Amino acid sequence: QVQLIESGGGLVQAGGSLRLSCAASERTFSTWTMAWFRQAPGKEREFVAATSWGGGSTYYADSVKGRFTISRDNAKNTVYLQMNSLKPEDTAVYSCAVAKRVGARRRESFDYWGQGTQVTVSS
Repeated sequence: QVQLIESGGGLVQAGGSLRLSCAASERTFSTWTMAWFRQAPGKEREFVAATSWGGGSTYYADSVKGRFTISRDNAKNTVYLQMNSLKPEDTAVYSCAVAKRVGARRRESFDYWGQGTQVTVSS
């Protein structure tokens, strides 16, 4: 059972930046996918960004492309989400997730989830 611990959420003004971290409790494998999802009040959970541990491929939702960057530190079993040029519509609970497969992006494909961290962007 992989446990995921997120940190780094908070309140920021529009145009500001935040960096989220997600630490996995045990070793992850190069064929696994690590991703960030978010869920705003009254909306479904949606994909934000994903990366593979081994290959370095990254994927982004169109809504965050060019503003958010996902990266990883394999030695620390940690994935980061750097969020720049934040907008009020980015306000949501952000959760990280792990899929034991390459290239996963649908939330049904992910096996482990963190508790989530709140990001609030004020206008």
